[in-house]
Amino acid sequence: TVTGTASENDTADKAVWTLNLNESQKTLASSVSTIDASASALKKYLLTGGITEDQIELGPINSNAIMEYVNGNQTGRILSYQAYRSVTVRTKDVQLVAKLSNNIGTLLATGVNVGNYGPAYYLSTLDKMRAKLLASAMKDAKERATAITEAVGGKVGALVSVSSGPTQVTTKNSLDRAAGGIYDVSTIEKTVNVTLSASFKTQ
Repeated sequence: TVTGTASENDTADKAVWTLNLNESQKTLASSVSTIDASASALKKYLLTGGITEDQIELGPINSNAIMEYVNGNQTGRILSYQAYRSVTVRTKDVQLVAKLSNNIGTLLATGVNVGNYGPAYYLSTLDKMRAKLLASAMKDAKERATAITEAVGGKVGALVSVSSGPTQVTTKNSLDRAAGGIYDVSTIEKTVNVTLSASFKTQ
């Protein structure tokens, strides 16, 4: 029984970037009005930067009242109203999204309150890559089994069983591993690694 591994570097070709708008005002009407203006400013920033209309998804406006507390007890008085709204960008132009995310400070400087936790970058070709890498890992396992068996004067026989481990998608050249697999979405350049365990008869 031996372990086979295979890995390959690849570049993300899909980005999902969710930005969160958050505004707080004395009245609900002004809070909603302000967040509408913020959403318009954010949309203008994205469109001017090269994102197309069909790549922008505006979420619904949600709101809640901020209550006053004294000594841990609610007084019944409303201090302000908060409004929330998400704006999501979906595009294959990962470099453009990275650029806009890095330059979001220019929009923040205008007073727009945007929460930016960074885009998520994905590999749309992961399923095909996984199949290709598993084949390479199987070849690696056979070569290891052959080297071990020949070292003691034997020969590798038929394959008895094989089981694949989780796929690890990490930052480029990272050695990070997790029992259930990893899918790093924070970077554009990634390394995909697969591992399998193969058992052979010996002769």
